[in-house]
Amino acid sequence: MTAPGPAESGPLPYHRLDGPADGTPMILGPSLGTSFAVWEPQLAALVGTHHVLRWDLPGHGASPAEPMAGSPSALIPTDGTATVADLAALVLRVADAQGWDRFGYAGISLGGAVGLHLAAHHADRLTALTVVCSSARFGDPASWRERARTVRTHGTRIMIGSRPGTWFADGFEGTPRGAALVEDLRCADAAGYAACCDVLAAFDLRDRLAGISVPTLVIAGREDPATPPAHAREMVDGIPGAALVEVAGAAHLANAEYPDQVTAALLVHHDGRHDYRPGPEYRGERW
Repeated sequence: MTAPGPAESGPLPYHRLDGPADGTPMILGPSLGTSFAVWEPQLAALVGTHHVLRWDLPGHGASPAEPMAGSPSALIPTDGTATVADLAALVLRVADAQGWDRFGYAGISLGGAVGLHLAAHHADRLTALTVVCSSARFGDPASWRERARTVRTHGTRIMIGSRPGTWFADGFEGTPRGAALVEDLRCADAAGYAACCDVLAAFDLRDRLAGISVPTLVIAGREDPATPPAHAREMVDGIPGAALVEVAGAAHLANAEYPDQVTAALLVHHDGRHDYRPGPEYRGERW
């Protein structure tokens, strides 16, 4: 296991490496409002064969969000002009810092959008892609711009009341894992969160789906109000050869709420493994 930390030169998102150094490289991208801890339920299974890198979005977890757009030390612009290309560039720089020419990638929601961008624009860097509860377009851009304005004014705490019903389908916020994810949102930096909303407002990859050649798996939560299964089916219909897994009962953070199904799907897609069995930390289908 390698200690966490940013690269020595230039601004990079905070990140952590886990698993054997000679394992197959894999990068995991988080969702808006969460830290890289959102992937904790999958980590124990993935590090059996992978060298796993998890990273924090700007202003989330331990990644800083710089107040000045265009600053040499800024992670991404905070003046409303941030795009998914900015985040994808950070991921490539983190990979380069590890000496990884190619890697598997899995991302949740905004993290999945980053993966789609990488597959469309940097296919030579990816061995396989998994997109979890994500979309090729996240609804009306105006609603994301409005959310960005609201959070810049009032902070991320204003979002807390609405997230449990979006992230979780059945009271999962009352569990230790669910409460920790909500706490990530409470602690997120307003400027960084708002900049990520700007990214989502500008994101539309629908016209590039047909050109994606990276082996792609799309995972959807059947009860997800943020990116409903129809969004997943649009991606699967558009990406040649893409596969779809729908997780019954799951909302937007399907990998946290129903980790067994998501973990098993990841191992099949990225490793060709069909032998996954939940460890003792799992209880049935729920964490």
